[in-house]
Amino acid sequence: MKRQTDIARYPLDAALTLIVMSRCPSLFAVLASLLLFAIPAHLKAQQRTELRHSALSSPELRSSPSGTDARNDHIYSSQPKPGIEEIIPEQYKRRYQEWKSEFLACETGRRQWETYAHHPGLLLTITVSGEKRNGAITGKFKWGDSGNLIAATITLGYRIDEGSPDPIYYPVLSSLGPLVDSGAISGRILAAAKIAHEFGHVNQTALTPGALYQLQDRLIRVHEEILLRNGHNTLDPRLMELAQEMGATPEQIWEDREYWAERNAMLYLDDRITEERLRRSLSANINRTVGLYAKGYDKRFIQVARSRHTAAEKFVSAK
Repeated sequence: MKRQTDIARYPLDAALTLIVMSRCPSLFAVLASLLLFAIPAHLKAQQRTELRHSALSSPELRSSPSGTDARNDHIYSSQPKPGIEEIIPEQYKRRYQEWKSEFLACETGRRQWETYAHHPGLLLTITVSGEKRNGAITGKFKWGDSGNLIAATITLGYRIDEGSPDPIYYPVLSSLGPLVDSGAISGRILAAAKIAHEFGHVNQTALTPGALYQLQDRLIRVHEEILLRNGHNTLDPRLMELAQEMGATPEQIWEDREYWAERNAMLYLDDRITEERLRRSLSANINRTVGLYAKGYDKRFIQVARSRHTAAEKFVSAK
């Protein structure tokens, strides 16, 4: 789904522009060459649909609907104290600090952390849950009267340094799996990449108009209810009307959100992994998974350098 975002409207834009303009992304250059010259494998449409539905029923890392918390009324007149609040159970503090240190070990991670640690209008809560294991979720979004995002929560599983998500929706994180299994990359880097993925959800939600995000979440639930009642008839005219009102189908919205988060994970990995052999191996893995499951979004992963300059130009011109 294509979005047109006025970069001057949202308070995170200046900081996020600094985030993405860190340095020349040679990992992306390698990936670009692979995607341009490799012959990608294609799955049949029906098979891809079945795989995506399977992934939706067993989520690993995701952005949760803003209304899943019954106490979340979406619009809050009171402003929470901004910054980063870390609520970590005692038994998980040591491993969490290891993951955090790994995330902050490169410039991309440090800049993103500092963006929210010193943000003037957004509270980011980070916690670790014993109910999750290898996955994570970002949600409990709250918007202020002006429509800006004022709060979000990242909930990490207690063993995010293990296990890779399915390649559907997660072409970057799943590509780390073979390297972690072989011992070439540590589990701490895997955990930090998952944290980067969740930061990507916060970044993109903050840049999305609050009214649009909430409308999509509300109508997605209506869409799911209709599917359950009509025997999963995707040609139901009511579903087409909902897709038109949302600007995309629920599947397209899901893809858009997850692939933006995956791109952020890739930004982190591009900065953190410096050994050429590992960079090439990771690029080859990502090329394969993007070709199989996210071919229509390949430019999102290989044209980051161009988008950095575009974002910078828009920000400067807006000023």
